[in-house]
Amino acid sequence: MKKLVVVLVMWLLSGSLLTGQSASQNAAPAKQLEDYSGMYTFLQEGEFVQVTVEDEGRVTGFVSRYGDLESDRGVFLDQFFKQGKLDGKKLTFTTDTVHGVWYEFKGTVERGEGKNPGDEAYYVLKGALTQYSIDDNKKTSSKSRVVAFKSFPQDMRPAPGKRD
Repeated sequence: MKKLVVVLVMWLLSGSLLTGQSASQNAAPAKQLEDYSGMYTFLQEGEFVQVTVEDEGRVTGFVSRYGDLESDRGVFLDQFFKQGKLDGKKLTFTTDTVHGVWYEFKGTVERGEGKNPGDEAYYVLKGALTQYSIDDNKKTSSKSRVVAFKSFPQDMRPAPGKRD
């Protein structure tokens, strides 16, 4: 009788192990998240946004743009993200203030016209960009516009700046 009980218990255990194994083998693989990290166009030719998606939807990066004040006209200014977040396809970021100007983006990441990952405009950041500026009297003004920033081709890098 003991042998029968032992055999029965082993048979039950082996069946449950096999059932567990086949259930895990049949489980759908976890959906891989899209990686929207990369460089995107900005407002003018030669300007860009670098977006890096990190763990738990945290977004870091910077805007590299030409200065538009008399003192910095034509000079590249880098404005790092003070905060950034990706929630599904909803993207938001706010830059640090440089020369009295900062930006806030609220929008989405969408598929663009690029055919393959790595192609130009494979992803597009669409939304509202608000530019804030502080004048000499410490008064803040804002200007909003609807934008669409296209991803750069992955093998394309910005032209290196002049070295002194």
